[in-house]
Amino acid sequence: MKRIAALVLLACLSANTFALETFVVSDIRIDGLQRINAGTVFSYLPVEKGDKLTQERASQAIRALYKTGFFNDVQLARQGNILVITVQERPAIAKILIKGNKDVKEEDLMKGLKDIGLVEGEPFDRLQLDRVTQELVRQYNNRGKYNVTIKPKILNLDRNRVELNINIAEGKAAAIKHINIVGNHTYDDGTLRDEFESGTTNWTSWYSKNDQYSREKLSGDLEKLNSYYLDRGYVDFSTDSTEVSMSPDKRNMYIVASVREGEIYKVADISLSGNLILKEDDLRKLIKIQSNEIFSRNKLEKSAEAMTAVLANIGYAFAEVTPVPTVNREKREVSINFVIAPGKRVYVHRINFKGNTNTADEVIRREMRQLEGAWYSQAAIDRSKIRLQRLGYFKKVDITTPRVPGTDDQVDLNVTIEETSSGSFTFGLGYSQVQKFIASVSVSQNNLFGSGDRAALTVSQSFYEKRYDISYFNPYLTDDGISIGYDISLRKLDQSEANIAEYLSDTASFSTYLGIPISESDTVNVKLGVDKTRINTFEGATPDEIINYITLVNKGIPTPLKTFHQWNTEISWAHDTRNKFFNPTHGALLQLSAEVTLPGSTLSYYKLVGKYTQYFPITDKLTFQGSATIGYGDGYGSDKHNFGLPFYENFYAGGVADVRGFKDNTLGPSASPFDLIPQYSGYQQPLGGAFKTVATAEVIFPTPFVKDDNTTTRLSAFFDVGNVFNSNIAQNGVLRTTNNFSFSDLRASAGLSFHWQAPVGPIVINLARPIRKKPGDQTETLQFTFGAQN
Repeated sequence: MKRIAALVLLACLSANTFALETFVVSDIRIDGLQRINAGTVFSYLPVEKGDKLTQERASQAIRALYKTGFFNDVQLARQGNILVITVQERPAIAKILIKGNKDVKEEDLMKGLKDIGLVEGEPFDRLQLDRVTQELVRQYNNRGKYNVTIKPKILNLDRNRVELNINIAEGKAAAIKHINIVGNHTYDDGTLRDEFESGTTNWTSWYSKNDQYSREKLSGDLEKLNSYYLDRGYVDFSTDSTEVSMSPDKRNMYIVASVREGEIYKVADISLSGNLILKEDDLRKLIKIQSNEIFSRNKLEKSAEAMTAVLANIGYAFAEVTPVPTVNREKREVSINFVIAPGKRVYVHRINFKGNTNTADEVIRREMRQLEGAWYSQAAIDRSKIRLQRLGYFKKVDITTPRVPGTDDQVDLNVTIEETSSGSFTFGLGYSQVQKFIASVSVSQNNLFGSGDRAALTVSQSFYEKRYDISYFNPYLTDDGISIGYDISLRKLDQSEANIAEYLSDTASFSTYLGIPISESDTVNVKLGVDKTRINTFEGATPDEIINYITLVNKGIPTPLKTFHQWNTEISWAHDTRNKFFNPTHGALLQLSAEVTLPGSTLSYYKLVGKYTQYFPITDKLTFQGSATIGYGDGYGSDKHNFGLPFYENFYAGGVADVRGFKDNTLGPSASPFDLIPQYSGYQQPLGGAFKTVATAEVIFPTPFVKDDNTTTRLSAFFDVGNVFNSNIAQNGVLRTTNNFSFSDLRASAGLSFHWQAPVGPIVINLARPIRKKPGDQTETLQFTFGAQN
């Protein structure tokens, strides 16, 4: 208001600087322009050639030019019948520099300045300096910082330009020292404040910053308080007043909220009106609240959402269901009428994809369950988004449904994705006394050339290890979603380097498998494979358990080398309802598999494996993950080929993937072949076992100091329990089982785990501590792995 008054006063003074006689304007000349085009001035000027200029019209012209904000001064003069307008342009803002801001992003501060008209390239009014300071102080006050100091400085540049430097000393945020709720009789302060975002200073405040006062945050907390009472029948609940006081040094805040609870109301009757579309009985089944129940606004909203969702699934994309309560305060009752306005039935016009620079449109389109030309279905759209998220090579998936211009019954489906690294390249170089120099290269791609196919190649070589793995998987062999995959592997391994018993295994294998989808969430896989495994033992080093097993298979003829040929088939079933591939927040993954060797194999055995993982959202930011794995194997058939589960097919536990805090593969049965050598006495060689059981409970929470952590990082606190049992031992030509299952032999650990989907592949770091162990267990506190995981 002060600025407008000043402009009017200046206009009046300028208009009176000369005695202007009425005349007809034959021409108009503008002097003093530097950057502003004359045409721009004429567009604002309310006087044209041929007009009769009076004192009143002259004042109007001056006021009009001042209002543009382009000029510091405007004067009118007459030369004959020519109107001469002399202006002094305001300087243009060449640059705005903000320094010292840490708590508030620069883009947020710039947005606030833009709202008051301070933008680079626009004219600068020195009267705006006070508004600049006020606006920035307001933004910091909203974040609880009341000691902030703003010092704007103007630097004059050439060509009538200025540079605005804003120096900020943020100061420390005012901390909430006390929150008091007055007038609550049914629920205590602690119960009511459980859902508050604001809180008093505690040991987590350094991270959560819950003790930093913010008007917006307090407003949200009061709305949560209101919802808490309305969900419990207190229809007349109200917050009468809120007082926020500050200590003299502006460092401490004290909040007092005065509330009035009122009485508890019950639901009288429930009715539906409007264009129901569906049968009333079907809609009533979706209502979450019934007559004579205590009133709950949350249940009303969920009922309306459920009915809206059902209508949206059959094409009514813009359906509105509004619960209208009628309050009877005498009877303490509420009658509810759900008013249904379905609108027009809508179908999808086009589906557009954006952001897929590497991935072909076809790869995305085949995951879509909402089709072009079909009726709009929110369920199909939601399912499409989940399927895209579960592919694993999209960091973010957003789907919007804008109306088609000029229509009221069509929408487009815009699918915007942000691609992430879908592969990994790992190169390793190391040295050890046993293996000498080690070199390995691993390349994997989950979205080969943007086709959605998966391929991986691993080459690893050292003094004791050679490994070549090639795999390929096509998830859409047919349009129905039947998939096919191939695996080829050549491995020569020193098992002791993997914390397994001392022997060498040389394995060549080939397998192919088909995946057959039987529903949106269920897939059956059928696998057929062949492999050849040669075992090379070391006299005096390889455990007797392994030597005796090979001897038994060879019908009593001792040999250090044995070749096992296997034909095998595997049938598995997967039920996947997870909402995302990496870091899901809800849903489950159930996997069951049965592997059996076929006739013509050296040994007859089978392996059964079951894995189950469930995700529960605890809050918007916390997720609980529970998982369990059970594996069992044994021999079958006649004694000629039935020697139990062979030792090289045993299960192992411990390490970065399960029962963390124990060294890889070291849990379960073991042997001590070096007890006769003093320096190696007690050295354990893990043997694995035919039965494995592992369970995990994890709470996943946001990663500190990392933005957008739900898409690339995961931090969790975990508790693991499990072990491996049932080791097949051959003695005196007889096979027997030892280390049978016992609850007392289960191991447990707890700790923190960090997962990062890095551009070069996943990285996992565990900080674990065994909390149930036994003498001889091999433990480690820090565990990590880098690169693609099997």
